[in-house]
Amino acid sequence: MGKCKIVHYINQFYAGIGGEEKANVPPEKRDGFVGPGLAINGAVEGVAEIVGTVICGDSYFNENLEEASDKVLDMIKSYEPDLVVVGPGFNAGRYGMACGMVAKLVDENLNIPVVGGLYEENPGLEIYKRHAYFVPTGNSATSMRQAVPAIAAIIKKIAAGEKVTEGYVAKGVRKNYFAKERGSKRAVDMLLKKIAGEEFVTEYPMPVFDRVDAQAAIKDIKTAKIALVSSGGPVPKGNPDRIEASSASKYGKYSLVDIFDFVSSNGETAHGGYDPVYANEDLDRVLPVDVLKEMVKNGEIGSLHDYWYSTVGNGTSVANSKAFAAEIAEDLKADGVHGVILTST
Repeated sequence: MGKCKIVHYINQFYAGIGGEEKANVPPEKRDGFVGPGLAINGAVEGVAEIVGTVICGDSYFNENLEEASDKVLDMIKSYEPDLVVVGPGFNAGRYGMACGMVAKLVDENLNIPVVGGLYEENPGLEIYKRHAYFVPTGNSATSMRQAVPAIAAIIKKIAAGEKVTEGYVAKGVRKNYFAKERGSKRAVDMLLKKIAGEEFVTEYPMPVFDRVDAQAAIKDIKTAKIALVSSGGPVPKGNPDRIEASSASKYGKYSLVDIFDFVSSNGETAHGGYDPVYANEDLDRVLPVDVLKEMVKNGEIGSLHDYWYSTVGNGTSVANSKAFAAEIAEDLKADGVHGVILTST
């Protein structure tokens, strides 16, 4: 058997085309390796070879899903590969989603293995992990040196015809097995141990949730300064900061000083996860500025903060969300805000 033929999928940034300003470039293909493909190709030399690279802008793929999927799949098929590599996409939201969608396309249509790399909190990993061998990576491209050998190790096993049993994020595929005791007895045994305060191990791993301590109540709402923060994507008309429709990499801070009511000419939503028609007609439906300014006028609250903060929650990673929140919170504290109304969609 000859070398394992690989097609590598990457975005516009890793192809050297450009950053966010080039995120709308349509799919294209180039023979051989490009960008991080150089390191991957070198790491599997002798057993595998990147014969072609397929490139697509992150925004183009996520906003033109059907067309982009067809084009990318056709380009991959044209090389007749034995294996496809996606990314690594680290914690880049739209890139991670695109890597996952390409993995799904290949898995379901070409029936060949897919190898990639994503950060544990990348939404693309959670949604598409069953379609590829995704090695866990760091948060950013600074962990490329660790990601490449991990990806190469799995490629080498596949090329050698060996079964891949470790080194990747569990795909979440359930497998039947025979236990010594029936499920009802095992469940009762666990319950009895819990009641007795003894240690027990659940057969179903539990999710881990953040625990946030409740803050003290506002002493006097009629003198309080209230701010508006939203993950529903409310932005000034034209979306000046180009906040992404999904997998946001940024948030915006915008003035409310001269806005007493949103209309179609001064506001819209950047969010791509719900029908924007009603929000674009009257953004107060997402960000209730009209009501709050009326409450200020009537003495029901002390004041409304001069700025609102906005991002898009659609597919945005937990890590990015936490970073946005930490920065916004420090800003609000510095401006003497007493309470925040957080709106979604």
